[in-house]
Amino acid sequence: MIETDILIIGAGPTGLFAVFEAGLLQLKCHIIDALPQPGGQLAELYPKKPIFDIPGYPEVLAGDLVNNLMEQIKQFQPGFTLAETAETIDKLEDGTFIVTTNKGTKHHAKAVAIAGGLGTFEPRKPAIENIADYEEKGVEYFVKDPEMFRNKRIVIAGGGDSALDWSIFLSNVASEVTLVHRRNEFRGALDSVEKVQELKKLGKINLITPAEVVAIQGENHVESITLENEGVQRVFETDYFIPLFGLTPKLGAIANWGLEIEKNAIKVNNALDYQTNIDGIYAIGDVNIYPGKLKLILCGFHEATLMCQSVYNRINPGKKYVLKYTTVSGVDGFDGTRKEAEKAVVKSIE
Repeated sequence: MIETDILIIGAGPTGLFAVFEAGLLQLKCHIIDALPQPGGQLAELYPKKPIFDIPGYPEVLAGDLVNNLMEQIKQFQPGFTLAETAETIDKLEDGTFIVTTNKGTKHHAKAVAIAGGLGTFEPRKPAIENIADYEEKGVEYFVKDPEMFRNKRIVIAGGGDSALDWSIFLSNVASEVTLVHRRNEFRGALDSVEKVQELKKLGKINLITPAEVVAIQGENHVESITLENEGVQRVFETDYFIPLFGLTPKLGAIANWGLEIEKNAIKVNNALDYQTNIDGIYAIGDVNIYPGKLKLILCGFHEATLMCQSVYNRINPGKKYVLKYTTVSGVDGFDGTRKEAEKAVVKSIE
């Protein structure tokens, strides 16, 4: 049994920042995430893409933001249960909770904060009969490590930002990049479309439209794909096929916890503390919904801060907490470290 003050479900930016805010209140956190590493969508979907609306950062790569958040919370020593999903929750008579994962790991917490982004993600898969046989054998729905495509032939299918961005990025990594889209028009950033057009002229990207991949061939790994272009089928030899048709978000088992759900999101009391209809369970970040909700990372940070204040009052009824700015109070880590501003020197000027 893993014991903690706040059990956070979701290791995305909102969940990670909640650890910091909880730490300032001397509350211990443990995080559950279905992915094998912290970072949520930022780490899984677009670690190399820049983000422009994080306060104080004119531009920061998604992966770098995750690294910074991990460094920020390191002194508060959060625990992690990774590559597991929260399956069941039981509320005990004393108001605490037992959360059990799909692998049987049990967590006992005084409060639960669901910070699961848009929920668990399932890639939208093309209607190719035998595609499941090649998953992780040449068919990849995410680009986790671009280096795995170094000097390889790849075929990317899709017409949105992800397909365009990865085609551009991998044109400098793979030996051959072919971008396939069923329409001539792309729904992506204009500069990305123009960049792909430029790389096509330079011979660095093969662009085939309108076309669709209709079959995959290979013994134990993808060796070729069959492409249908204006009624004509052709076979292309390739090492990897990357269909980027977007993701389908699902709440998963959390949808069965008795929480009030609206539009595949969890309703919360945004006028107070982002608590759900179940006392002691909160929802912060993209997973929640309320009037005026904006699905932005910076909004998730704000929600995490107010949630932690509420949990402190819940755990310490009647104990008054006086808010102090970190510039004044400093930060005391659970590992014995302390961060504080240099004290002003008091000295007379003669």
